[in-house]
Amino acid sequence: MTTRWIRGTVVAAAMACGAAACSAPGGGPGDGGSADSVVIGVASEPDTLSPLLGYGKDGNSKIFDGLLARDADLKLVPALAKALPEVGDNGLTYTYTLRDGVEFSDGEPLTAADVVFTYETVLDEKTNNTSRSELDAIEEVRADGDGKVVFTLKYPYAPFAGRTVLPVVPEHVAGGQDPNTGSFNTEPVGTGPYVLSAWSKGEKLTFKANPRYWGGAPKVKTVTMAVVEDDDVRATRLRSGDLDGAVLPPNLAAAHRNDSGTKSRDFRTYEARSYDFRTVTLPTGNEVTGDRAIRRALDAAVDREAMTAGILDGAGRPAYGPLPVDDPWFAKGIEHPQDLSGAERILDRAGWREGADGIRARNGRRAAFTLLYPSGDKVRQDHALAYASDAKKAGIDVKAESATWEVIEPRMKDDAVLAGGGSTGDPDFGLYTLLHSSLAGDGFNNMGHYDNPAVDKALDAGRRSQDEQTRKAAYDTIQRELVKDPGYTFLTHIDHVYVLADRWQGLTTQLEPHEHGFAGGPWWNVEDWRPEQ
Repeated sequence: MTTRWIRGTVVAAAMACGAAACSAPGGGPGDGGSADSVVIGVASEPDTLSPLLGYGKDGNSKIFDGLLARDADLKLVPALAKALPEVGDNGLTYTYTLRDGVEFSDGEPLTAADVVFTYETVLDEKTNNTSRSELDAIEEVRADGDGKVVFTLKYPYAPFAGRTVLPVVPEHVAGGQDPNTGSFNTEPVGTGPYVLSAWSKGEKLTFKANPRYWGGAPKVKTVTMAVVEDDDVRATRLRSGDLDGAVLPPNLAAAHRNDSGTKSRDFRTYEARSYDFRTVTLPTGNEVTGDRAIRRALDAAVDREAMTAGILDGAGRPAYGPLPVDDPWFAKGIEHPQDLSGAERILDRAGWREGADGIRARNGRRAAFTLLYPSGDKVRQDHALAYASDAKKAGIDVKAESATWEVIEPRMKDDAVLAGGGSTGDPDFGLYTLLHSSLAGDGFNNMGHYDNPAVDKALDAGRRSQDEQTRKAAYDTIQRELVKDPGYTFLTHIDHVYVLADRWQGLTTQLEPHEHGFAGGPWWNVEDWRPEQ
């Protein structure tokens, strides 16, 4: 949804549950809801709704469409384009023909000039979009009349078509504004199935069905995203009938399994497999976490199996790197169980000696550091506490500390953070921004300032080659280098769990990236839902 891989959307909203925020957005609590409206509880809200700044960049925006989209199986399908692109010049040109008759929600027609404007603005260094590197392969984008767009690439980029799910914005609206500060950021105009009708910051966003939508008028006429940062409060509001559905941690969602519901409403639980990992960033500039022996010891000390079983209630998998163990690009053989003896040997060899209090030290410096996690996020809190407990068994003192994102952001260069990330579609999509040294400290890219020349070289090879075996070898190298020189401690890949009132048909889940909840989940295709008969 946004460029910031650390969290589910962007800046976490203040969790205000006063009279306004806790009134039923979709009608009176317990009224059974309406067949043509839905109210969803999500943990956070975006700070912008402009694709020029990163909103919806991976698809599934309800306000906008890209040239292509992904179906339930993540297969690329035409959206604003009539068909998949024509690829020529040995992978250096991609030509898209636009769908006929598409209009923006203000009634103006979509043209190739809008597509060109969108991509050129994102690529402009003056635009504050930290996802710019994802479009690095583009040399030029030009219109061929009103109905065709031609991309010319600097080098063959195998997954380029997957980048063209980027939402297209209207030049006639956004073109006269500063993309960083203009009103388009909060008053968007798009071609998607819904239009934004109201946004109460920190409380809710309301979307109305777009009568001009080229895919046909949605049956669900109103979608409200209620912003409730605290997991427990979100679960309580769902049970009280204030919400029709919500994103919940597995342990809180479990209460709704086989639940007859409240106020005459039945609920259904949905689980979506994901690439969404939980990890601990280990800043290289910190005198403790910057030591490779500390990082390797932590990687050996953590009990990923216990985290998966206890924290996630089995709704996830242990993570041994940024890619899930069942991903075809996963490097087989890097899996490893908890090994406290191995962690101790690593620290012993590096000169970290155990003190009287059980905490190791070297040259007068204790093996101690702070681990920040966002307040209200129970899953991250539990990961942080489990991580600290495992680390202490190896003689490393980790102080888990809750904070708001406003506090965390300026500290994440120096302090460890319980972070999240992961992208679907292609390994380049998530790994480049996570690991490449050129992006160190670029917003939420490469938060720990990881710098490994072998990883950089492999990331570049994987990005620039079209040969599958060359790319496979590159991503294999990256994952094995992360075992030898971990810049993060990867903990788990979590399944996303949703609970929703059971009164619609057509709900499905996708294999999801880290960004979820706001446009993902079983409501990723809300425009296709039908009321129960």
